[in-house]
Amino acid sequence: MTHLDGNSLAGVLSELFRFDPTTASARCAGCGAIDVLARAMVWEGTPGTVVRCASCDNVLATIVESDDKLWLNFSGITAVEVRR
Repeated sequence: MTHLDGNSLAGVLSELFRFDPTTASARCAGCGAIDVLARAMVWEGTPGTVVRCASCDNVLATIVESDDKLWLNFSGITAVEVRR
């Protein structure tokens, strides 16, 4: 299994956000690094998607999709910055 970069999140997260969330900066709860989500390491598979910090490998977020629901967990992100 190989990982994709954070740009692979654009489709699934665009359902909830009006901006491209991969351009937002997020602070990792593990190491404190701040980087755009596009640079995160993304692992897709069963049962869902795992987003990891490119600096320390801490889990930033998990995304699980079903036919009619989407579950998001951003517990590994302490802050998100969106530029206007």
